[in-house]
Amino acid sequence: MKLIRVDMTRRAIRVEDVPLAYTGLGGRGLTSTIVNAEVPAHCDPLGPENKLIVAPGLLSGTTLPNTSRTSIGAKSPLTGGIKESNVGGTMGASLGRLGITAIIVEGQAPEGELYILRIDREGNASLVPAQEYWGMRTYPLVERLMEIYGKDNSVLCIGPAGEYRMPIASVQSSDVDNHPCRAAGRGGMGAVMGAKGLKAIVVDQHGKSADPIADPQAFKEAVQAIVQMVKSDPMNAEVMPKLGTAALVAPVNTMGAFPSYNARKGVLDGWENICGERMAEIIQQRGGNPTHQGCAQCIIHCSNVYVDKDSKYVTSSLEYETIWAMGGMTGITDLDVIARLDYMCDNIGIDTMSTGAAIAVALDAGYRQFGDAEAVLEMVEEIGRGTELGRILGGGGVAVGKHFNNPRVPAVKGQTIAAYDPRAMLGNGVTYATSPMGADHTAGNVVGAYLTGALNPLSPEGQVETSRFLQIAIAAYDTLGMCFMASVSLLSPEGFEVVSKAISARLGRPLEPDEFPFGLGRRVLNAEREFNRKAGFTKEDDRLPRFFYEEPLPPHNKVFVIRDEELDSVFDF
Repeated sequence: MKLIRVDMTRRAIRVEDVPLAYTGLGGRGLTSTIVNAEVPAHCDPLGPENKLIVAPGLLSGTTLPNTSRTSIGAKSPLTGGIKESNVGGTMGASLGRLGITAIIVEGQAPEGELYILRIDREGNASLVPAQEYWGMRTYPLVERLMEIYGKDNSVLCIGPAGEYRMPIASVQSSDVDNHPCRAAGRGGMGAVMGAKGLKAIVVDQHGKSADPIADPQAFKEAVQAIVQMVKSDPMNAEVMPKLGTAALVAPVNTMGAFPSYNARKGVLDGWENICGERMAEIIQQRGGNPTHQGCAQCIIHCSNVYVDKDSKYVTSSLEYETIWAMGGMTGITDLDVIARLDYMCDNIGIDTMSTGAAIAVALDAGYRQFGDAEAVLEMVEEIGRGTELGRILGGGGVAVGKHFNNPRVPAVKGQTIAAYDPRAMLGNGVTYATSPMGADHTAGNVVGAYLTGALNPLSPEGQVETSRFLQIAIAAYDTLGMCFMASVSLLSPEGFEVVSKAISARLGRPLEPDEFPFGLGRRVLNAEREFNRKAGFTKEDDRLPRFFYEEPLPPHNKVFVIRDEELDSVFDF
């Protein structure tokens, strides 16, 4: 176990043992703990006092499938609070195989200087001048880096938006095909990386110095049990490989919970043209790949490769949240346009969700019309060019609302919502309001309980309790480096038990009763909430925008009805 500290001010690197306070942590648990312990809560997110933490999960680099997630944490320039943004691809496995517990990027390079952090297969780290890549977008950048370092490398990088230090700038991660199409999108981690003067992190995939498994046989048995549980989940065994996350477009529209036209309606007119079934049909007709392995060691294959009419690559993977943001929020019902927008966002290095929502706020204010595809394409390109309008859009929905004098901004703590309207899915509204990260779609997504009929999305009963349970459990799974789709297959006592056995075998000690997920999840959330309190957040920040309480959402014509006192009780552990 080792930490690599990169001092950008002095351009110096040192390797140190993991402190006792950080042992047994990985992923989100580690990034949030380090940020809370080492970053001054009132610092400038784009200044030298902030730190960018890159951490594989506790189980990344092991034989356990679907654990190649990487957490990237810092104080967010978008929210002003703590942030962990989670990304797939191959980086998590590569860092895990090298026994790298985290990379901590500190300080700030002199203005105008740009670097690549290179880590070879022995785990040796070095800073390489990268001024020649200034302004380069992520696809040509990764292609060039693969030419220099070889295709058996994993890359995290920023595009021009990160160099512009835009609050919606992403960190892009390479997938198994070496496309930078996976995004740590939310919270502006790309802006923090750009402010540090770091263009990319390049890590050899063939490291052989992974931390040892304390009990290999017990770990092997736990892995076999986990794989069986994940593969036996109908969603992961049947739906995800066929339709990917876009499978949610049809049911969420049918439920009237698909925030459309800047969340003025719960159903998108013409949603049938952009649903998962239609997307899979197009991909198959054109010779693309609807069942793609995007991340290392994945056994679910929820990714896809979307191609144009000439069977040429456009983007991977076209996800539910992007289809919503670039389709539902803007009124666009052409998958070819949405796929182009997805590629543009990845190439520029911006979060598709924040971008689509920001554009929707502008359209809602009368700047162009909903459904105007050419206008939306132009607006995204403005972000990539860093024009005056582009920088406004790159500031996120709240900044756009202020510029256009439009108070209807669907954001919490500065971060716009995800693809589930809180008036038609009350539990998701609870998560949006109370998550320390701002409105977040993975922190505690209740959609599964609605799709199975376990919970009525329009009734207040059970919403707070379900959100609380999921926020705790997912914080724990994020610490392991496990992907969201695999995690939701293990949200049961049996799942918790077998994952606990894997952790115990990995660490070489028995876990305390309720240590996983509840003890671990609470520990992570407490660290995040403590940082936010130090940064000046209060319970008043755990609220949805007023229009969600006042404007009924068609077609159900419901408003958000969870009381403030109930929201304040979410973290009464």
